[in-house]
Amino acid sequence: MKSSEWHASAKTRWEDNADQWHSKSVDMWTEGSRKAVIPFFHKHTCDVQTVADLGCGDGYGSFLLYEKGYVVTGMDFSINMIEIARKQARENLSFVHGDLRSLPFQDGQFDAVMAINSVEWTENPLHTLNEIERVVSKDGYICIGILGPTAHPRENAYPRLHGEEVICNTMMPWELEKLAHDKGWKKISEDWIYKKMVKPSLADTLTSELKQALTFTTLFMFQK
Repeated sequence: MKSSEWHASAKTRWEDNADQWHSKSVDMWTEGSRKAVIPFFHKHTCDVQTVADLGCGDGYGSFLLYEKGYVVTGMDFSINMIEIARKQARENLSFVHGDLRSLPFQDGQFDAVMAINSVEWTENPLHTLNEIERVVSKDGYICIGILGPTAHPRENAYPRLHGEEVICNTMMPWELEKLAHDKGWKKISEDWIYKKMVKPSLADTLTSELKQALTFTTLFMFQK
């Protein structure tokens, strides 16, 4: 699949999924799989001002960042998602249509970036990380949430084993960590959003990589 075809297919998937995503978004961010994201982000970035939420979807996560006092710009490549998100736009909270392959922002524009389960939908993760790095200021923060190895959305990559084209890359949390290390990013913190049947107390004694294997999403905070 050519890069342009990957992009077009992924975009169509999320254009078609916008209303369904929006219907469950608040619950995900407040009670479900994303409830730990904003507290994790804020714990390490309470002294920053400007934040880009890359792959913001319907913008509810961006809104929660705004409520914490950040000046937030949400970006998504789904026009339908951005139209939903813009209904809650206000001073210090705005939304733009854009692409992780070529971010519509200036070099060093933001103090911090948040990208939750969005890098997976790009064909070339390293190029995406380079773009993220470009728009973050010197010593700025980069928070990335990446799907665990058995997270349900990973099924979007399975058809590759039948020789079919896919729109979800297979990068694992440990691979993201290695790429970040190779780029010279400092790992500030890591947290694990476990799959439903995992008891966190039973995972406490495991190594980081074993914890990652049990997650729906692994959260990383890096510093540029």
